[in-house]
Amino acid sequence: MTPRTRLLASTALIATTAMGLTACGGDDKSSDSGGGGSTSASSVTVLSSLPLQGASKDQLAALVNGIKLALNQAGGKAGGVSIKYDSLDDSTAQAGKWDPTQTGANARKAVSDKSVVAYIGEFNSGASQISMPVLNGAGIAQISPANTAVGLTTNEPGSEPGEPAKYAPTGKKTYMRIVPRDTIQAAALLTTLKTDQCTKVAVADDQETYGAGLAKVMGIKAKDAGVAITSTTGIQPDAANFRAYAAKIKGEGADCFVFSGVTANGAAQIYKDVAAAIPGVKLYGPDGVCESGLTNPSKGGLPKSLAKQFHCTVATLDLKSYPGGDAFLKAYTAAYKDAAPDPYAIYGYEAMKLVIDTIAKLGPDKVSRADVLAALLATKDRDSALGTYSFDKNGDTTLTDYGLYGVGADGNPVFQKTLKAAATR
Repeated sequence: MTPRTRLLASTALIATTAMGLTACGGDDKSSDSGGGGSTSASSVTVLSSLPLQGASKDQLAALVNGIKLALNQAGGKAGGVSIKYDSLDDSTAQAGKWDPTQTGANARKAVSDKSVVAYIGEFNSGASQISMPVLNGAGIAQISPANTAVGLTTNEPGSEPGEPAKYAPTGKKTYMRIVPRDTIQAAALLTTLKTDQCTKVAVADDQETYGAGLAKVMGIKAKDAGVAITSTTGIQPDAANFRAYAAKIKGEGADCFVFSGVTANGAAQIYKDVAAAIPGVKLYGPDGVCESGLTNPSKGGLPKSLAKQFHCTVATLDLKSYPGGDAFLKAYTAAYKDAAPDPYAIYGYEAMKLVIDTIAKLGPDKVSRADVLAALLATKDRDSALGTYSFDKNGDTTLTDYGLYGVGADGNPVFQKTLKAAATR
């Protein structure tokens, strides 16, 4: 089986396990999957599941710090309800990135702990394919601070057959995300390629759900955007080098290159090989590589000589431009002595803040999983650090702006401008 086929097979297996866990669960109403009444509790648990090892570990450390900051600001409470937070790692040292088995174990841990009412994760869209059906079977609210794959919430172009229904075996929605999906990110990247006058664009993806899905959406939307994609190629992430691929796209006449994937899947190597084969080539990437693990040479990323050739998109803007950005940065800097955190820090912050505010409004007499889930899904015109947003009927955020980033003098991503892509939805 291909890596993607194996992943989908694992998803189906874990979904079946999830339903079994739900059926065999205890009679504690706080673990009710949606049909029971409200439950009173003085304490609940929120889990996060994120890849804390590997090339993106610094990016994820900032995201976790954002989660902790929101909870610390609230004094560990949501109104009269105490909140316990447990940060779980869905990566392994051996893989150096998220691992399907570990992701499934994290989701099952959430199901078995009757105090868990919300789950922040996953970071990788492929990981959410694993955890979504498990959590759905138990009626646990899942909030992703980073997933962008189209098929997790819609059947729009770029999704796979059966998506998104197969991730919700109960038929009820339990998943939502606070970042715009790849329908929006693809438009942001294509807009950038068009603006930069790319005439022939080669696209490679890492064959994971996120990377392959985004590359597929770009291919679908390219013609309408006025961008010529010469080829889209799935690469073997652990290959020693990509010189043969680089020679191939040089022969195609590519003057621009997009790697659709995550840093851990050979990103630095493929960018270097392409740049060596095509001097002056313009290099681009999505949020999966828009972090210091890829851009900073001191962390094994791109050499400084390629800094001016690389640009990437993220669903975050200049943090100071957000309505709550200044306050967030001031608090984050005071807590962690870092005045320039990875942009995803504010998404971790908002994910936990959303949970805290939702539980506080419900009060200690309505904190069952079903109560918390229903209230989160009903989020409308929320005034947050990110701006005002709601969740639509699919669980998608109504925020649509993406940020274009370059590489700063310190080797880390630096915000350049806002990309408006709302019209492509």
